[in-house]
Order: sequence, then structure tokens, then C-alpha cells
Amino acid sequence: MKINWKVRIQHKPFWVSLIALLLVLANQIAGIFNVDITIYNAQITAISETVLSILGLLGIIIDPTTEGTSDS
Repeated sequence: MKINWKVRIQHKPFWVSLIALLLVLANQIAGIFNVDITIYNAQITAISETVLSILGLLGIIIDPTTEGTSDS
């Protein structure tokens, strides 16, 4: 499967999902070093990370420029 990155980076959903994944990554890295960068309790943080991960996965894997789940 060949991904058309030039087309993909021009669309807002790609950037929204990439930023969401980077925020989750930053939170996980901070957790490794015992730095709490959130003001939420553990349950809300876990739920938000799960939701952001799912949205990020859908936004990056599925090409929003084509119909269905195919790639351009």
C-alpha cells in the first residue's frame, strides 16, 4: 500500500489526529519521568488518551481524500 503523503498533509483531519497523538505521547513520556503534566485524575486521563488514540488512528490510517478506506 502506497501512501500519498503530499495529499495527506494538506488536510486538516491529518493534522488534528497527528497533534492528538503527539499530546498522548508527551503525556506518556512525562509519566515515565514521574512528571504530572495533567490536572485531571487518573480515570479522566486514561479515557481521554484512549479517545485521542482511536481518533488519531482513524485520522492517520484512513485517507480522508478518498471514498471509503482506500488510498489515493
